[in-house]
Amino acid sequence: MVTEKSNVKKEVEQDEKYSLKGTMFSVGVVAAVIIATYLVLFVLYMIRV
Repeated sequence: MVTEKSNVKKEVEQDEKYSLKGTMFSVGVVAAVIIATYLVLFVLYMIRV
């Protein structure tokens, strides 16, 4: 009974680590898109000015 509970805890901890990796990857992608958009718009603005 105790080993089953500890196995469940280990599986939950592993699932949390994997979900955090996916979350951090998604946040990184969104941040990269925002920064790239800002840089493109800034360069276009500087060219016109």
